This record gives sequence, structure tokens and C-alpha cells, in this order.
Amino acid sequence: MDVLMPQLGETVNEGTVAAWHKQVGEAVDKGELLLDVETDKVATEIIAPAAGVIGSINVPEGETVDVGTLLAVISVAGEAAAVSTENAAPAVAAAGSPPGEAAAGLPRKTAGNRLSPAVRRLLREHELDASDIVGTGKDGRLTRRDVLQHIGKGTAARPAVAAGGEKLPFNRIRKMTAEHMVRSKATSPHVLQVIEADFSSVDKVRLAKREQWRNDNGYSLTYMPFVARALCLAIAEFPRVNASIDGDSLQVHADVNLAIAVDLNFDGLVAPVIHGASSAGVPALAVKFNEASAKAKDGKLTADDLAGGTYTLSNPGPFGTLFTAPIINQPQVGILSMDAVTKRPVVVETTSGDSVAIRPVGVLAHSFDHRAIDGAYSAAFLNKLKSIIETTDWDQEF
Repeated sequence: MDVLMPQLGETVNEGTVAAWHKQVGEAVDKGELLLDVETDKVATEIIAPAAGVIGSINVPEGETVDVGTLLAVISVAGEAAAVSTENAAPAVAAAGSPPGEAAAGLPRKTAGNRLSPAVRRLLREHELDASDIVGTGKDGRLTRRDVLQHIGKGTAARPAVAAGGEKLPFNRIRKMTAEHMVRSKATSPHVLQVIEADFSSVDKVRLAKREQWRNDNGYSLTYMPFVARALCLAIAEFPRVNASIDGDSLQVHADVNLAIAVDLNFDGLVAPVIHGASSAGVPALAVKFNEASAKAKDGKLTADDLAGGTYTLSNPGPFGTLFTAPIINQPQVGILSMDAVTKRPVVVETTSGDSVAIRPVGVLAHSFDHRAIDGAYSAAFLNKLKSIIETTDWDQEF
């Protein structure tokens, strides 16, 4: 039974073998975890399609191969029982060859060889040249392990860690998030601007419809779809925040493909994309957000679900935060954090004089790439967003 590199999304043509959970000669049950595969956007667990014995492992850890490539062969009942000796070298590498030794002979330099997304990120972050590192993968290809070992050789001795406590290894999502965040801060000159908005107009509708919405849909009607709708309307007037850097140019996107940050029970963060968000009203956005969040927490997101985002909305508000300085989701140039909406005393100006009233107020924090836009543009965008939230007749959305 052949195990092939799966198609992880319509726009994905290759994947990287992150880890093998079985080795040559080991028995495996149908549905048992076989290996982990990663792309730039998603990590996926590949299960065994049949019960049997691992006859060969054809692609070692760290190797990037095209969709449809033979990853392994499982010898099942009725087929040859003997373990294949073909591809023994990759199998040894997958099992953990000693650093610096290629499984099929002497190590080779890797200049010009195709690099995995993880390897490319590490090289960029540490300003390394691939040709300076010996690759131990197939045909001398550079693996993530090779780069990390090279980095370790040049790292000064670290001070001893205090005794006690707990060491928590990063899971795959945590590793991918960490690499993405470091790369973003290294790429974009971040600027933060913050504005307060009165959510009275939103609450007038949201609270009136809250009970019926929960009865009809089974979940709460939150502030998030209202802010997302206002965000899309504001972007229509300030489109440069919905863009990405392309060399010396700013690629302004026609549609708002809104990525939403979803926490995975404190184990990591993903940002599924709501494509065509600008054409959806508040009810449709609420449904799409709930579906995307549920899919993320169930581990069912595909590479396509995470691809194509043009702007990101983060929502730490349910935890009561005042304001958050979010990190830009590359290659985008802007991200908005909507924090807790709480009742506060505010000054209300009228023709008959000023008064103090209790209003639901929330802070909206916008991080933007200073290469793309300046402070005045971002401030005008935030002011428009505030105006839409405060003055829209939200009842017309339902």
C-alpha cells in the first residue's frame, strides 16, 4: 500500500515531512498516526491507510516534495511480507542519522537545491547562506535539523537555567506561530495607533437580538461581526490598509479576505480566512466566524482555509484586555485588535451643554506597516471606523 504526499489545498503543490511516527519494520494499524506534514500555512497529521508493516520510508524528515510523491510503502496482508531494502538510506535519516552524516554517504553542499518553507524561514531569520551549510537530506538537501545544528554551533554558551519548574516543548502550531511572529517583526516596521469607540448603537441592536440569535443558532451574537462589518466599510474608503508589499510597490487588494485570529485552547494560534468578507452583512459574518472558529478548534482547517488573507482581525476582548498591540500577519500591512467593551463614564456633548453618561466603550488598536502607509492615513482610517461603529443603524443589517 503506497502512502503519497496528499493535496493539502488547491493552491498547495508541495509539503514538508516534519516527523515520522513509525519506522521501517514497525507494525501499524489502519488509522494510526504515521507522519506529520507541514506547509507554509498548516500542519497535518497523516494516518495509515491500511494495517501492515512499514516496508520502506522514501522521504526523510525535513524533505520537501511535490504532491503525489511516494512517502512510504506499507506491506499489507497478501502482499510481500519482507521489508523492502529500497530507500534504506532515507529511512535511516528519518530515524535520526547522526548530525552531519548523510544516510546515503558523505554530506553534500546544498546550493541550488529546493528548500522547505521551514528551512527558508530559518535562513532568513538568522541571515544565513544555504551554501555554507552541509545538507544531510536526500541528494544533499538541507533540512531544518541541519540549519538548527549550524546555528547551535555558533551560539555562545547560555547561562544555566534555575533548578525546578517545567520545560514545555513547543508543539507544531506553536513553532509555526513563533517563526511567523519573529519574521513579521523583522520584516515590517510596526506602528501602533489606538482609538476608543462608543458601542451604544451596536448594543442597541445586539442586545435586542441576542436571545433570539442564540435560540436560532446555538451561540452568542458578539461584537466581532459588527466590528468586522464596520472594518470592511472603512476599508472601502481607505483601501491601502488592505494591501501587501510587492518589491517597491504596494499591492492594494480589490476584495477584503478577512483573517480572524483563533486561539486553540492556549496551545497555539491560527488565522482562518473569510473570503469576500466585504460583501457579507453582520449575520453572515457571525455565521462564518463561528464556522471558521469551530473548524480551527476541531483541527479541520486546510491550507486553503488559511490562504489569501488581506487583513486580520484579532479579538482578545473576551479576556477583558484594555488594548493589545497585535503583530502583523505577513504579507499583510495591517491588523486590528478589538479589546474588551466595558461600561465607562463619558462626556456627552449636546447643544444644551455637556453631561456625563455611562456608555459601552471599546478600544480598537491598529498595527500597520510604516513602509505601506503613514500615521495620518491610519489615523483617518481609524476615525472612519469609529464613526461607522457609532453612527450606523445596525438594525438594517438584520
